Amino acid sequence: MREFLTPIVTGTAFVAILAGGAIAQSVAPVPQPAPVPAVPLADPLPTTRALFDSYVASGKMPGIVGAFGIGNNATIFVASGKIAKDANAAAAGPDSLWRVYSMTKPITAMAAMILIDDGRLKLDEPVGDILPAFRNMRVRLNENTVESRPAARPITIRNLLTHTAGLGYTIVTKGPLLQLYIDRGIAPGAINAADELKTRPTRPATLQEFADRVASVPLIADPGTTWSYSIGLDVMGAVIEKASGMPFDKFVQTRLFDPLKMKSSYWTVPRSEIGRFATNYAFVPGGDTMVPFDPAATSVYLTPPSFPYGGAGLVMSASDYDRFLHMLQNYGELDGVRVMKVETAKLAMSNLLPPGVEFGGVGGATGGTSGPRMGFGAGGSVVLEDKSDSMGAGTYGWGGAAGTIAWVNPVRKVRGTVMVNYFPADKWPVRADTVKALQTDLARYRK
Repeated sequence: MREFLTPIVTGTAFVAILAGGAIAQSVAPVPQPAPVPAVPLADPLPTTRALFDSYVASGKMPGIVGAFGIGNNATIFVASGKIAKDANAAAAGPDSLWRVYSMTKPITAMAAMILIDDGRLKLDEPVGDILPAFRNMRVRLNENTVESRPAARPITIRNLLTHTAGLGYTIVTKGPLLQLYIDRGIAPGAINAADELKTRPTRPATLQEFADRVASVPLIADPGTTWSYSIGLDVMGAVIEKASGMPFDKFVQTRLFDPLKMKSSYWTVPRSEIGRFATNYAFVPGGDTMVPFDPAATSVYLTPPSFPYGGAGLVMSASDYDRFLHMLQNYGELDGVRVMKVETAKLAMSNLLPPGVEFGGVGGATGGTSGPRMGFGAGGSVVLEDKSDSMGAGTYGWGGAAGTIAWVNPVRKVRGTVMVNYFPADKWPVRADTVKALQTDLARYRK
């Protein structure tokens, strides 16, 4: 699945849209000898809206929400359909709640970067300095065994942030190591109520116990030698907890959600919010029939998780995720509140891969990204080149397993979020279609 495909916009083009629209945020006026009133645009992104409407009208999804912005202008929200197929379901909108799955990873990664900012963590510090169970890791001999040898080097904070720690993941790992993950309950994620009945009894009850179990199984490769999608950001939650001296979820709430005024981001969805919580669907293999997979009214997300999953545990609104991206676009600041230093934010969105390691993308079904030449930063991919099939060098972002998309280019001062909820994420080419539609919309302003 190709994500972040075409250059969406230059700064001046998108500013023209925002400034001309009725939803534009007011700014300090520049004195002009003969000011001319702007003509409000009834719909600044008609092609994008038509695309979203077509998805819903053709039955590809019950609803979809997009949040697009540049600089400190007001965000443009484009929404179509409802949060479920039910006749009485609420309309999809900026405050609807969606399972973002792996779009949790950038948030966990930025929480770790805040601790680097605080001086409580160092990028190349061994994880074993914080979590002693990781001091003597071992590496499997080959894919057909869990027999192992001592690791050549320790896992570092950089490795956890960039999926170069040598850790596995039940969604990609195979063979005897996958079975070991299953047997030891190393499955940090919520799918639906039925799956939870099977996985919860073997899953550890605390984040620290989870990390200890992860440390007890062999790695797939020596740390720092290869990129492999992993539970590294889930382990990072345990690191954050230990280094900060407070529960992982409380740290995220205190240092990110509260200062950024993100009021619709949950590890557990309150029952009072079910009315705006989307149902997650699944497509029947080999067809286009969509069935409820995790209905909002009985969702597994209504029950507290075994522990907060730093790799895939959050439910969020498009409005909230946009505020998170807006902070990154401004290099660590939003609405006058700074959550991390400029240099730390720039570091987080730069290529942090160890020397000699490359990132070639992952399948869209996992919420991953592929396309132009990319590196990997703190919890998300980083575009390294300007190409016609790219959002441009400097674009940082990631996606979620239920189809959600998030990206930000702080160089061009643009960002985007798309919220849907269905499996598999790459059933429809939403990532590619959306940026093409935006490109068409914005071409009208390049005069």
